[in-house]
Amino acid sequence: MSGVKRKRNVLNVQQKLEILQKLDNGESVSTDAEDALNEGNTISHPAFLQSVETLLDYMGQRGFDYGGITAVRKIRVDIRQEMNKQQKQRRITDFLKQ
Repeated sequence: MSGVKRKRNVLNVQQKLEILQKLDNGESVSTDAEDALNEGNTISHPAFLQSVETLLDYMGQRGFDYGGITAVRKIRVDIRQEMNKQQKQRRITDFLKQ
């Protein structure tokens, strides 16, 4: 797969600010980021994980409540589990190709 270029899109600054403002107001944003990213765009798990880590840092600095931080931590765990699952599947596939 080397040489194959994939288009990777992430939330733009405006989309991130809107989501953070909604979080500040206590609104639910569980589908906002997903909707923005699913408009024909994809993002790699490592890039998304980095965004979640950045969001957690921001939330910690801004003093978000424990429930909000816990929800984002759950997302981080889910991403890592999916990454591990895909890595395991690649290893199995690579082993079977040998």
